[in-house]
Amino acid sequence: MPVSIFIQTLNEEENLPGCLDSVSWCDDVVVLDSLSTDGTESICESRGCRFFARAYDGRGPHQNWAMENIDFKHKWVFYLDADEHMTPELREEIERIASDPNEDRVAFYCGRRNIFMGKWLKHAMPPGQIMRFFQPEHIRFQRLANPTPTIDGKHGYLKHHFMHYNFSKGLTEWFERHNRYSSYESVETVKALGENPVRLLELFSADRIKRRYALKNLSFRLPGRPFLKFFYMYVLRFGVLDGRAGLTYCVLQAIYEYQIVLKVREIKRNERLASD
Repeated sequence: MPVSIFIQTLNEEENLPGCLDSVSWCDDVVVLDSLSTDGTESICESRGCRFFARAYDGRGPHQNWAMENIDFKHKWVFYLDADEHMTPELREEIERIASDPNEDRVAFYCGRRNIFMGKWLKHAMPPGQIMRFFQPEHIRFQRLANPTPTIDGKHGYLKHHFMHYNFSKGLTEWFERHNRYSSYESVETVKALGENPVRLLELFSADRIKRRYALKNLSFRLPGRPFLKFFYMYVLRFGVLDGRAGLTYCVLQAIYEYQIVLKVREIKRNERLASD
């Protein structure tokens, strides 16, 4: 098969078997672990995965370590988290691209179908576009959380989606995980406020990824961000059409946004005290 699969893990003995089942066709499954203390490593060994482990230092740095230090068997790599599953349609699409000798793009964004309360959040959390299919030598990642890619070459967009079971370990684990994420995001927000000015013209760019990043950069500066995020997802994005699952998810995202806001305030307050 012309594609390697890259998976990142931290105590994923519950999710990993399903993820690996979805890529059982692949002859090069590579797992980068963040020093798990459960049965993650033994599952990888029993499934024939190549296993690497290192201390986690943020999503961007962690992924860059893999790009620079892991020798993938194939030219093309598709990245999955342990709570995500490949689909047959997506497999067919990426194998077709990887087998095309005339393909001049070096990376592809891909959407995902997010499942919550047994339902696809079609409106509240639409597929979006995430960098997941690439040639490692042409890509690096920035940011500690929700990394943004730097691509050396042309990029494209995949037609099919993978499946994302974001709440597979329950709400308690989701809150614990997003407490960590909000800490990373608060650091990146403070950094963006100081280093990345708003470029309004990029809000109208023909490139959807540029538009997304410009909107995110603008959102850092808006008051009432938790409320605005809820309104955007539940009303403007028609999350209301996803029923109770949509309402619950939009509320959870507003809570997550409020965590980031509070931690940004704390960082700024500590910086002011340190400078006095």
